[in-house]
Amino acid sequence: MMKKNILRYTLFGFLALSLTTACTDDFESLNTNKHAATDADMEKDGKAVGSFFTQMINRTTVMKIGGDQDDEFASTGAYQHQIGISADSYSGYIGHTAGWARGRYNGTYNFSKGDEWGNAMFKMGMVQIMPAWAQMHAKALEQNQPQVAALADVVKVFAMHRVADHYGPIPYINYTLGAIGQSYDALDKVYAKFFEELDGAIEVLTPYALAGNNILGDYDPIYGGDILKWTKLANTLRLRLALRVVYADAALAQTEAEKSAACPVGFIDEADGRAQYNGLPNSAAVNPIWQQAYEWNENRMSAPMDSYLNGYKDPRISVYFVAAGDGKYHGVRQGVFADGANQSAYIGEKISNVNLSENSPVLYMAAAESFFLRAEAALRGWNMGGTAQSFYEAGIRMSMQENGITSGVDSYVRNSTAHPAAFNDNAGSDSAPAPSTITIRWNDNDDFETNLERIIVQKWIAGWGNSCEAWSEFRRTGYPKMFPVKLNYSDGAVSSDLQIRRLPYPGTEYNTNRAAVTAAAQLLGGEDNCGTRLWWDKKN
Repeated sequence: MMKKNILRYTLFGFLALSLTTACTDDFESLNTNKHAATDADMEKDGKAVGSFFTQMINRTTVMKIGGDQDDEFASTGAYQHQIGISADSYSGYIGHTAGWARGRYNGTYNFSKGDEWGNAMFKMGMVQIMPAWAQMHAKALEQNQPQVAALADVVKVFAMHRVADHYGPIPYINYTLGAIGQSYDALDKVYAKFFEELDGAIEVLTPYALAGNNILGDYDPIYGGDILKWTKLANTLRLRLALRVVYADAALAQTEAEKSAACPVGFIDEADGRAQYNGLPNSAAVNPIWQQAYEWNENRMSAPMDSYLNGYKDPRISVYFVAAGDGKYHGVRQGVFADGANQSAYIGEKISNVNLSENSPVLYMAAAESFFLRAEAALRGWNMGGTAQSFYEAGIRMSMQENGITSGVDSYVRNSTAHPAAFNDNAGSDSAPAPSTITIRWNDNDDFETNLERIIVQKWIAGWGNSCEAWSEFRRTGYPKMFPVKLNYSDGAVSSDLQIRRLPYPGTEYNTNRAAVTAAAQLLGGEDNCGTRLWWDKKN
């Protein structure tokens, strides 16, 4: 059961803590045991940088690697504060079955400054990921290992673009380890820096990747040190971020996208290139979505997943979810619980649970995503080396392959009649008409928006579990069309039709870095609330 903690530290305290205790136990023991290894041994085996690398990955995926639920950096409670009660539901992937704070919490758009449940993503980035990056990057350059510094940059961009996409302007470009009161950068400048760092990292890593090198394998729970796969991820990430900014800066988007298409390492385009957290030996990692669903009874299948997967008769439904007691699949609407609501029916046999185990991997990036990204870019007329239709259909097939589905794929791709279904609450009285009539089969004669909706809907289905990305894409494109929140407690800040657009800045920043965060709020171009659109959120 999630517990609301009182914030115990100022930003200064967190930064100080990160310098002394944020690294893994392995690094701490090596760092304090002066007789364990020579400097040469440390450089050769990656010990001097490896634990920082692991820390960055652990914190990006927010894995439980030990500690109790209320450990705000290393527990499933940390995941829930950062993603579980926000992006998991805003993306349409997960329906909440808990009535936290008497129904007034993130899921119903009720935020207040100082509320830990909205602060966690910001704190994880600034207190755990950025300090680890700074130390890993500096040590790698000191040891004349530019490829290791480049790898650190890739993980940093992957992690911090999610922070920026949650809040907007963040302290980033001139980040200094241990500095107090760091200034925020406008989001367009942050994205320009993301592209600069990815361009540089890919350039450095490409020769190592094509030569088949392995880097930091003992510290890498994603790819086991396979630098070719990491470089493919970096290149695919560049294409992801290029499309993120297309409605704000189309020229920049096309330039970065076509760089990715021309990159000799290519994209994540094989099932075994799927980026997911697989754990390290003796890591005791726990899948956080599983724990919230099975140990805490706070998550179930969402209403949008119910609508799209049932409407399409999508075979992935049994991979993602467990059938309810009647043998069918039923979801729950976001924000359905108010004061005194009867929740027992929603955690019983009437609503489908997630089909995960305690040790299921946590998704970083699906291989199918690279195909759908190229499909959209090709739809826009950019040079991707193929047609929108070919990439779109390949994306569906890759997703099926990633999920172990081998039969019925051709008929699914050719289906021109199935569309999302109306929602009927199997555990209560809530219902809603189908959110969309979009079908599956590609049709070149359809207009741009119809085919864009097809692409994003299938990318959304393929990326189940990667909710930060799905929420960003929903805000960027408006797809997939979803049911509005049942209860909206934002006091008018958020339109139920447009839905939530960002998270407000942490109360701790107003307490410890007021001048900088106040200036950052001005860069937003609107109020520091959940209804203000980010720089890249420009589509009408």
